[in-house]
Amino acid sequence: MRQGIYARSIKRKLDILLSGTALVVLSPVMAVTAWKVRKKLGSPVLFTQLRPGKGEKIFKMYKFRTMTDERDARGNLLPDEQRLTEFGKFLRESSLDELPELLNILKGDMSLVGPRPERPFFVEKFREEIPRYMVKHQVRPGLTGWAQVNGYRGDTSIRKRIECDLYYIENWTVGLDIKIMFMTIFKGFINKNA
Repeated sequence: MRQGIYARSIKRKLDILLSGTALVVLSPVMAVTAWKVRKKLGSPVLFTQLRPGKGEKIFKMYKFRTMTDERDARGNLLPDEQRLTEFGKFLRESSLDELPELLNILKGDMSLVGPRPERPFFVEKFREEIPRYMVKHQVRPGLTGWAQVNGYRGDTSIRKRIECDLYYIENWTVGLDIKIMFMTIFKGFINKNA
């Protein structure tokens, strides 16, 4: 990021203000979603997953649960596609499962805008395969990002996602963050590749 400390301070203040406001405004939606998850999948309502963030620091990312805990006769979890419920699929496609990440933003683990965090297994894999992949860990991961608003979400080209992440990092401004947030509102929430 070429911008100075002052601009990064504005980014953090915007993260706190907007994520806090979103948590208040969306609290009815989150409460209904939590109730439905509890009713359909039981407890816990939230699912946590370890992800590397800025400086590769590991944090717990929060999401609404979308899968059952069904296991085979040996006690091993069934494959993800067999455990994903219809309601869970809806949560993923609408991105409602990601609303608890607003708590990660308030805590400072994440930002509203930035490269999406990968699971540690994929980080180890991609760091070997994709040039400059680890540059994305120079900034906080985001709830949304340049890759996502350009259609690279879920099961899409990792190389294209990284190209977008690098473009974002190298060209970041507060104005670009605002542009990405508006693009997310108007076209980025529905995820056909969830």
